[in-house]
Amino acid sequence: MHVPDGFINAPVSVAAGVAAGVAVAVSLRGARRELDERTAPLAGLVAAFIFAVQMLNFPVAAGTSGHLLGGALAAILVGPYTGVLCVSVVLLMQGILFADGGLTALGVNVTVMGVVTVVVAYAIFRGLLGILPPTRRSVTVAAFAGALLSVPAAAAAFTAIYAIGGTTDVAIGKVFTAMVGVHVLIGIGEAAITAATVGAVIAVRPDLVHGARGLTAPLKLRVGGELVDAPAAAATPVAARSTRKVWATGLVTALVLAGFVSYYASASPDGLEKVAADKGIDEKVEDHAAADSPLADYGVKNVDDARLSGGLAGVIGVGATVAAGTGIFWAVRRRRTDELTATSVSAG
Repeated sequence: MHVPDGFINAPVSVAAGVAAGVAVAVSLRGARRELDERTAPLAGLVAAFIFAVQMLNFPVAAGTSGHLLGGALAAILVGPYTGVLCVSVVLLMQGILFADGGLTALGVNVTVMGVVTVVVAYAIFRGLLGILPPTRRSVTVAAFAGALLSVPAAAAAFTAIYAIGGTTDVAIGKVFTAMVGVHVLIGIGEAAITAATVGAVIAVRPDLVHGARGLTAPLKLRVGGELVDAPAAAATPVAARSTRKVWATGLVTALVLAGFVSYYASASPDGLEKVAADKGIDEKVEDHAAADSPLADYGVKNVDDARLSGGLAGVIGVGATVAAGTGIFWAVRRRRTDELTATSVSAG
């Protein structure tokens, strides 16, 4: 659902940019409460994983494909504020390095793909957890539902923006029906990927899943054939566990997905591209400002072998995203630590 340059007029693009900027500023402040020494590097990994999985377009209908948006996954794994930042980092990397998503439309993309998906998915997720039993399975079920509904919500948000600032004269009702219809199908794929990923992480390290905090069962010991709660001193605090294994496993997975599996992704246009072509809303699309980038269109310039070119581009993208994301999230965390230190000193 990467909106290119030319779909939305300049005034609305600027307004969306301002809205996205406010959302990112609020998220930077909110992320200080979500990030700690363990989750800051993991948030960078989540951004890189979303980048990698977005390269894996899957078929959803005749001649149409879809890919992960990632807002639900990021919000549930690392928190809603950090989730907005994760998706924003991915969109920034894609726009600058790979000419995917217009630069003048960056505000539209952050608003639609980052803010809307996170807000809708996390609201549904928390709402369902409020009525479901407090179990890990409930977290996975709620993640599925939140992800499923976040995608058509993003499609509806794009339609609303297009109704205000679209550059072509197309019946909005037709755009809405087509966009929401195809993105309901894409939402099923989004939900499956999100639930599978959250379920996999929660199975091995539930303490690292933001949405599962408070659901970790106490350590049990078998005494005389019966399970009893372990003494507090016998339990190893989850905060003391290393995240290196999880981080390394996640990074290798992202690299394999982007560097190898992406070659087998569907080549069909995604939901927005298909609707734009069918309904004529792409008549005034503009060339991307980064069209001459050596990584444009997810290939390395002057590398003739398509498999190698795409694989290298994917690996470079994962590396750039994890580096940029981790740096940003560590900086956010460090600022929070500095503020707490300054507060403690002044109070003393």
